[in-house]
Amino acid sequence: MTTLTRKGPALDFTHGRVDLTHGGGGRAMAQLVEELFLAAFDNDLLRQRNDQACFAVEAGRMVMTTDGYVISPMFFPGGDIGSLAVHGTLNDVAMAGAAPMALSASFILEEGLPLADLRRIVLSMAAASMEAGVPIVTGDTKVVEKGKGDGLFISTTGIGRVPAGVEISGDRARPGDKILVSGTLGDHGVAVMSQRESLGFETTLHSDSAALHRLVAGMVAAVPGIHCLRDPTRGGLAATLNELAAQSGVGMLIREAAIPLRPEVQGACELLGLDPLYVANEGKLIAICPPETAEALLAVMRAHPLGQNAALIGEVVADDHHFVQMETAFGGRRVVDWLAGEQLPRIC
Repeated sequence: MTTLTRKGPALDFTHGRVDLTHGGGGRAMAQLVEELFLAAFDNDLLRQRNDQACFAVEAGRMVMTTDGYVISPMFFPGGDIGSLAVHGTLNDVAMAGAAPMALSASFILEEGLPLADLRRIVLSMAAASMEAGVPIVTGDTKVVEKGKGDGLFISTTGIGRVPAGVEISGDRARPGDKILVSGTLGDHGVAVMSQRESLGFETTLHSDSAALHRLVAGMVAAVPGIHCLRDPTRGGLAATLNELAAQSGVGMLIREAAIPLRPEVQGACELLGLDPLYVANEGKLIAICPPETAEALLAVMRAHPLGQNAALIGEVVADDHHFVQMETAFGGRRVVDWLAGEQLPRIC
């Protein structure tokens, strides 16, 4: 990596703080980019120092996604806003059955943010990117005045390539299809909530934040005819199933007894008066597939470390109203409707 010619001491990542000069386009900004972002995310494309990344792609269909991360607090059990930004963007690409190829990252920094916190987050992003095998190839940094940014916001874009013969979309669910989830639900949301001073409860639970593209690759290889994939983030399982039902013009019927939930999640939701079906996840997915392939897909999911607790939780049904319904543990049924508001803001 080319060394920046500069005067003055290196950045103080122990006591230093972000100031407006770090976003001003001058020497301080160049030093921040050089000593933090370029050093952490180092790769051949980023090292070119262009305002874009130029790379070759294979023939075929590409997918692209963009997302923003405003989570509060920025650090939580099992992750932080940095690793979350990488995982969440990779997962959105993977839900098309695609193999992620590259990421971009844009940072909105608030004046006064400790450089130690920023460095910790950037290094976490770098580690998540490296572990996933998907580089961050371009980015941007802006600084806003104190009081206008709440520390740090991250915006990301991801691209990937869809294998030939794979057609996964939210409008492809059909009556008779089976609904599977890759593991216990609500872990991320409860882990984040436990760190909010206003809620005042403790848990040993960690966020499930994880990159799912390798799990998806195994699923697609075994069952290329998967109809739908979706990661149940904001709004949880309930919102995601309602989205898919509306997109496909069908209904959904799930069974409460089949839905995997950790006791810590159930307990926290009872304490806070929340429904775990609406709690956010960041390392789980929903898969909808033809009934004849469901058992094979479930076996593949359970064979992967991120799918060990996978479960078949219901099926797609014909319904002109596109309702999501649940068979309760007591033998009745209830409608699992769209969330009227937001159980808890800034969860991802």
